[in-house]
Amino acid sequence: MSLMNSLSTSMISSSSSAFLAATSFNSRTHIVSVPVKGINVFKCVATPQEQRTAYKTKVSRNENIAKLQAGYLFPEVARRRAAHLLKYPNAQVISLGIGDTTEPIPDVITSAMAKRSHALSTLEGYSGYGAEQGEKALRAALNSVFYSDFGIEEDDLFVSDGAKCDISRLQVVFGSNVTMAVQDPSYPAYVDSSVIMGQTGQFQKDVEKYANIEYMRCTPENGFFPDLSTVARTDIIFFCSPNNPSGAAATREQLTRLVQFARENGSIIVYDSAYAMYMSEDNPRSIFEIPGAKEVAIETASFSKYAGFTGVRLGWTVVPKQLLFSDGFPVAKDFNRIVCTCFNGASNIAQAGGLACLSPEGLEAMQEVIGFYKENTKIIVETFNSLGFKVYGGKNAPYVWVHFPGRNSWDVFSEILEKTHIVTTPGTGFGPGGEGFIRVSAFGHRENVLEACRRFKQLYN
Repeated sequence: MSLMNSLSTSMISSSSSAFLAATSFNSRTHIVSVPVKGINVFKCVATPQEQRTAYKTKVSRNENIAKLQAGYLFPEVARRRAAHLLKYPNAQVISLGIGDTTEPIPDVITSAMAKRSHALSTLEGYSGYGAEQGEKALRAALNSVFYSDFGIEEDDLFVSDGAKCDISRLQVVFGSNVTMAVQDPSYPAYVDSSVIMGQTGQFQKDVEKYANIEYMRCTPENGFFPDLSTVARTDIIFFCSPNNPSGAAATREQLTRLVQFARENGSIIVYDSAYAMYMSEDNPRSIFEIPGAKEVAIETASFSKYAGFTGVRLGWTVVPKQLLFSDGFPVAKDFNRIVCTCFNGASNIAQAGGLACLSPEGLEAMQEVIGFYKENTKIIVETFNSLGFKVYGGKNAPYVWVHFPGRNSWDVFSEILEKTHIVTTPGTGFGPGGEGFIRVSAFGHRENVLEACRRFKQLYN
């Protein structure tokens, strides 16, 4: 008798049982009689994993995103830090790379957020969606504290979840058919968002630049302010002061030249003032201190580095009514439309914190936090100066820009991480003009900053 004439349940696998579940098979029956006639035997062959092809849709990838080189800078730094910890699991890694704040938010600010949070559990205190542009009281306070002398009006301000987010929203307003200029080096979000929007050509590896972007070289030789006589006309000019990463702050005379340059060329300046409260020298804290700026400039700012709101998320952007497109249409109206379409407004709890930041007690508390980080900056600057390095920044921003002439900045980053377990940021992550530099952040606990400086001295003495 054929083996197929008598099958015991012990020979049927659990997967086969599942496959046969549609029949009258009873798993508790020990013998199953199967008619010999009409039996078909199927072979089930597993396809090797490498031979399987994943299902693909018919949707093409955004060709502009495909232009981006590797990952965004700061996640790449974090990835390398994580890989280092896998290699050295017991290492005491100190992070002076990504500019994330470390000190607690002052109690006067968190108390206001807690009060607003608890109020949401009451009928009287509950609120749902708010105005996309921000709560009226916060907009009024921002205008009073930062812009009251410059002719800016309360409804020119748009409260948001941070300056970085507003940069991308502004790019949506501008669209893909504009040209742009950027400081080199500069915060990478300006370039990456331009690439994603389709404003640029392909990445040119020989010069480490994207085509169709005007890179305004900022070096120690030109005081980290571009020679505008050599800069081609573009529609949009991204400009950050105090600058991330170099820490350089533009003077009043320099910003006057920048505004005049924009007016002569019919350009729009996107002015990033995220570090304005770190200013020690008598330089403008807002682009709107410069006459004529309201017709050619937008300003974006944030509570992140003032109040420790990197996780809370709260910022603002100023778009004056006087700023018009070439057809005379107000830029603010288009920005308002994008905000209303893409954003439901900043958290009401975060906005309560922002309002507390702008109270006399809150402003004093923020200055104390800023003062703490500026003291960290001083310690780092003194350390590298003592080791004979050329050091820039530090006076007007929480970043120290250290020069390693002739060195590849990623190599320096790797050397420092490997030999000292300290995370910095390689200069080329901010553009080709950053080659040969590293950025050291002053955001850190004091004991960590002191320990990091001890390790720097041990490495480079």
